[in-house]
Amino acid sequence: MNKTTANLADGREIFFYDDEPRQRTVVDPRDIEYAGGGSELRWDPFLAEYVAVAAARQNRTHKPAADSCPLCPSTEDRPTEVPQASYDVVVFENRFPSFSGGHGRCEVVCFTPEHTTSLAQLNTRRLRTVVDAWADRTEALLGNYGVEQVYCFENRGEEIGVTLHHPHGQIYGYPFITPRTEKILASAAAHREATGEDLFATTLAAEQAAGERIVASNEHWTAFVPSWARWPVEIHIYPHRDVRTLPELTEAERDAFATLYLDVLRRGDKLFATPLPYISGWQQAPASATGDFRLHLQLFSIRRADNKLKYLAGSESGMGVFINDIPPEHMAARLRQTTITADDAEVSA
Repeated sequence: MNKTTANLADGREIFFYDDEPRQRTVVDPRDIEYAGGGSELRWDPFLAEYVAVAAARQNRTHKPAADSCPLCPSTEDRPTEVPQASYDVVVFENRFPSFSGGHGRCEVVCFTPEHTTSLAQLNTRRLRTVVDAWADRTEALLGNYGVEQVYCFENRGEEIGVTLHHPHGQIYGYPFITPRTEKILASAAAHREATGEDLFATTLAAEQAAGERIVASNEHWTAFVPSWARWPVEIHIYPHRDVRTLPELTEAERDAFATLYLDVLRRGDKLFATPLPYISGWQQAPASATGDFRLHLQLFSIRRADNKLKYLAGSESGMGVFINDIPPEHMAARLRQTTITADDAEVSA
């Protein structure tokens, strides 16, 4: 781990993760004040879940020009959120957080200093550094800042709602167990009680045996389209070993994930006429969770054709019942049969 810790001008923490050992002196010359403004958690008694109200986010940066990007490295003429002339991977506290003031924590992860590339175009060494950054911040956040669960995720593409085009993701430290994870934990517990088996191990074994929904695999990971996929493109990536959070991954497992994930992302980018818009994020066990849980990544896209998106309409948004237009087996076959060439791989540091 090649890590440098510093503070921005308004006191927020910033962490540099370098591919190779490097000495950094970090000084933020800006005259700025923390713009967080706090957030409030409100309880929905009907759905039994929290809603965050974060009014300060109304003022966050919205689709700046490339020469005004706050995530690019700083220059002498234009200081940014990253007070260095270059970086590999950097994580810092979000200036406009959804959760703050003792109600969790929000961080930004910049995958590369290059503004016009994407995560899929990074080399495996850089993606491995990203994995290490995710793991390091997960370990730091769990049990601190009132954090119960850590979600490392990426929103990619304007169709998804991205307002900063620089390749980046986010890390949310929730002060509660999220509704989706609560359901997963409950289902895993019910399966254990009914069968005596681990639901995650059972699911992975069934997909490996069937084979028809497998997208790619290696010694340590399997990527597949679940039979219950809600989205036109939906891919789950499971580790073969029973681990609960990112920090538990071995060196070999981290290397293997970087290789497999790049392969999956590049396949996704060749499905349609334009690069795949997606949301991708890690499901990790909450700090207080007991019982069965396995770390895994879930990626999904709203694109269903070159010129068509899946909008969440009445049934999905109103009642939470999804209708998928593409059979999961068909999408898995399309992804599996996609040809990856040298032009698709490792074009950016």
